[in-house]
Amino acid sequence: MWRLTLAQMRPSAGRLTAAGIAIVISTAFVAATLIAGAVITRTSYDAVAASYAGADLVVTPDTNGPGLTDADVAALRATSGVGAVDGQRSVALELTAGPNRAHTQVLAVASDPRLEAQKLSSGAFPTKLAEVAVPGPLAVRLGAGIGDAVTAKRLVWTPRAAGSTPAADDQDAGAAAGGPTNDPPVAPEAGTWVEVAEQLAVVGLLEDPTGAFAQSGGAVIAATGDVRRWAGQDAAGPGAAASTPTYTGATIAVDAGVDVGAVASALTRTAPSGTTVRTKDEQAAAIAAQVVGGADVFTTIVLGFAAIALLVAALVIANTFQVLIAQRTRTLALLRCVGADKKQLHRSVLLEAALLGVAASTVGLLLGVILAQVALMVLARTSSGIPLPTAVSITAAVVLAPLVTGTLVTVVAALAPARAATRVAPLAALRPADSPALTLRRDRPRLVVSSLLIITGVGLLILAVVAGTSFGELAGLGVGVAGGALSFVGVLVGSVLWMPAVVSAAGRVLSRTGIPARLAAANTLRNPRRTAATSTALLIGVTLVTMMSVGATSTRATLNAELDVHYPVDVSISSVAPLPTNDGAPAVVNPALVSAVADIPGVARAVGLQQVRVQVGDAGELDATVISARNAAAVLRAPSMTGGINDSTVIVAATTAKNLAITDGDVLTLTATTTGADGLDTVMGQPVKLTAAVTDLPGGALITPTALAQMTPAAPTNVIWVRLGDVSQAGVVVPRIEDALAVKTVQIGGAAVERARYQQVIDTLLKVVLGLLAVAVVIALIGVANTLSLSVIERRRESATLRALGLTRRQLRGTLAIEGVLISGIAAVLGSVLGVLYGWAGAATVLARVGQVRIDLPWRDLALVVVGALVAGLLASVIPARSAARTSPVAALAVD
Repeated sequence: MWRLTLAQMRPSAGRLTAAGIAIVISTAFVAATLIAGAVITRTSYDAVAASYAGADLVVTPDTNGPGLTDADVAALRATSGVGAVDGQRSVALELTAGPNRAHTQVLAVASDPRLEAQKLSSGAFPTKLAEVAVPGPLAVRLGAGIGDAVTAKRLVWTPRAAGSTPAADDQDAGAAAGGPTNDPPVAPEAGTWVEVAEQLAVVGLLEDPTGAFAQSGGAVIAATGDVRRWAGQDAAGPGAAASTPTYTGATIAVDAGVDVGAVASALTRTAPSGTTVRTKDEQAAAIAAQVVGGADVFTTIVLGFAAIALLVAALVIANTFQVLIAQRTRTLALLRCVGADKKQLHRSVLLEAALLGVAASTVGLLLGVILAQVALMVLARTSSGIPLPTAVSITAAVVLAPLVTGTLVTVVAALAPARAATRVAPLAALRPADSPALTLRRDRPRLVVSSLLIITGVGLLILAVVAGTSFGELAGLGVGVAGGALSFVGVLVGSVLWMPAVVSAAGRVLSRTGIPARLAAANTLRNPRRTAATSTALLIGVTLVTMMSVGATSTRATLNAELDVHYPVDVSISSVAPLPTNDGAPAVVNPALVSAVADIPGVARAVGLQQVRVQVGDAGELDATVISARNAAAVLRAPSMTGGINDSTVIVAATTAKNLAITDGDVLTLTATTTGADGLDTVMGQPVKLTAAVTDLPGGALITPTALAQMTPAAPTNVIWVRLGDVSQAGVVVPRIEDALAVKTVQIGGAAVERARYQQVIDTLLKVVLGLLAVAVVIALIGVANTLSLSVIERRRESATLRALGLTRRQLRGTLAIEGVLISGIAAVLGSVLGVLYGWAGAATVLARVGQVRIDLPWRDLALVVVGALVAGLLASVIPARSAARTSPVAALAVD
């Protein structure tokens, strides 16, 4: 049997190679998909957990909890197996050196090198008070080097002496970072903000190799005592009862050789209630989930992508191998004439399929690994600041899945052709084979099966979209994948019934251009199975690529919309005093400053606004930003949160409304107040009655300029809201703003940098998906070329007959080229339509828990896919056509 099988394979090496290419590209696609899944997981974890450096474990308190105290950290440090523990906290400083200034994040120096995310490029880490190590880019901006002094400026809350009249709370420090504030009524103890300056010595320059602080340009490292003192001053803000700082978490490095799981269990018992102990990867997964509202969207996307890839591989391999076996039907029947029985032929075909499957799958595995590695190297060169693995991860699944899938699917695909070959009568093999005919009776079962699959699949897709959130992420994904797979298989099963007719209808439009076009259109109907088989590979590839492209862009649009709600204002610029007083002093924020900010590269819009303190009847006070509906639409990333602002309405944030017991529709009496130089509140004007509209504004309130004018005519412009052109470039644009305003006494904050941190996670993952799509495009185009080449090779005798009847070489090449373009164009258009539908259904299913799903169609990508498919079809047809045209009619007719 081995000799018989090998003897059959040797003379069919060319055709086996063509079939093997389909298996190679399919298994390469599976391998690349599995590798990409690991890369996506690793990249997302590394992107969000880079600040944890080499920590083994991370301890985090609940969001609403009090944080970790020094005693808590000491108890963690005393746990058996713990090598080092650092509490996590950061403070904000303004650093100046001469006329240069910058706002930056400051962290305490790590107690263990494993817990330090940044590395020294020169100098040393701080070892005593008043020393800092500065990121290299920040040092360049400040014009400071090792040995130079920089000035740290901070606003420190200074309580008023006992017995003084309470003053209004100044603007919340976090307001500058995000726009409107959320101020509850102030505590009885009041005071003023005082700017404190101190000299710090630069002792080291830092680099950020893992991109832990890439979006903020790096973080300054200071002595633990300094950071503790500054954090204590922050904790002693307005109304604070104590000045003891707390930690937002702790990073832990375990001793060498100690089991991390055992230490985690011990820490769980040691840590205070309400805290969570996770490994660094588990913490990264939790942070990534916060970006999408708790749903593990990226994992489910990868699982769905891998499932679809396996389905595509099975379909491509089955289609191509069936064409190969059909071409060898007469050879197998001739073997029957010389004594081979049915079982021997059946086993021979399956053995041949197994050998071909193993060999081609091995090559495909290697190709997939190489393509994934090349894609990773390209992404690494174009993804500045994004931590990407340097090499692909080869796991047992990556090796076994392509090998087993490719071999099994090849063998299964050969079952039906092998059985058909054994049923051919020996004498029938000696007669010329007729072209397959399409009859209603013969294909009625195919029509029934196709219809049932499509109806069932569409029903499951609708169920997944409508009720997917009730199943859970994975269950909803499973229903959606099953629905997509069944409906797509139904489309492919029925393609032999409708694809030739569609291609022929399009061909008739071109038939008036000449004989080649008429022949091409006729050929598509003369052998409908061949036409359907040729177009199937392209239909599969285009559908998959379009589906993933629509899914990726829709994911970006949906997650961006959610981030817009949480971070509506990119950058806020205000005078150094939290709420400037109306004492006649020259206004720092003026039209010239607004114009200067608007001209900074990367700034899309800058608007000068007024922020005033408003007394709300007897309920308390809040900060109100004065903005027109037009400016709100221009500068806010989520204009819907303005709630249709007008002159008779005050927009109140839901959190502020809750603190002040305000409900939607309440009529509020608002009175503008100001804080004088003595720290006392003074009424600025007349009370005004406005109707409250509670929205998802992050904090504070919004009123129109007309409403403010009714309260008081004397309210200076004291803040600028800035919208960036591309928020993902916040790490570049915000320093530009700081440099441009270095000599101005203004305070610059913004949610853009923090938002860009989450944007970095989204963009990193989508870049990996797009890199995988590039691999998918290459595989799909090679698959199209292979299938069309098989079709042209199969028709060499037909081409020779046409040549013998007078068709010129040029006309023959034109006929095959037009036929290839026709089939490719129709398959590309239909695949794009199917891909858009599947992409929409997938996005609606996976992202339903995130928020309102936004479908974004990548029109440019769709056009490129269609054009690329047309070019691929043309090239795939022309190259074999040249070979057929060069062969003499007599030689071609003599081919067995």
